Amino acid sequence: MQQPLIQIVDAALASATLRSGHHLVCKPGCSQCCIGVFPIAHEDAARLREGLEALTQTDPAKAARVNARVQESLTRLDPWFPGDLHTGILNEDYEAAILFEEFANDEPCPVLDLDHGTCDLYEHRPILCRTFGPPMRTAEDNLATCELCYIHASTEEIAACELDPNIPAQEEASNEAYNTAHGLHGQTLIAYALRGA
Repeated sequence: MQQPLIQIVDAALASATLRSGHHLVCKPGCSQCCIGVFPIAHEDAARLREGLEALTQTDPAKAARVNARVQESLTRLDPWFPGDLHTGILNEDYEAAILFEEFANDEPCPVLDLDHGTCDLYEHRPILCRTFGPPMRTAEDNLATCELCYIHASTEEIAACELDPNIPAQEEASNEAYNTAHGLHGQTLIAYALRGA
């Protein structure tokens, strides 16, 4: 597990959450951000597999439900997957990026318990999942937030709640080090990360 980065991200999230107050409405049962696939790093994938392995030991029935959802998701994703089906790695060319924009936007995350709207691997979730919600700086230098949060907040209030702007660079450095150490490249999806786990 990428413990140092997780500690940094979780501390930054706690700070942003405190500053956000009632503007941040994320809570169990709110799972709109868990619908639609998104690329994850191999380091995130390893953490998810570690979480599923731990869940298999502590709650085999819940782990079996996660595995069943993974298989169901793969059945839907495989025919249109814009990448290498064998490795689960997304293609990185321009055409693949265009295809990905319209790919599986309505696909629920396979670790989402749809009945309760909660993540079955919450403690092991990817960095993107951890940072979604509070204002975060985009590549275009805008502040992006969940569309359900900060609805009545002023621009100044939103800016005051910004998640640490150093996190993307720290995450990128951590992912590069992980990929180099393990001879990996590219990104994958949660369903492919947990396939056969």
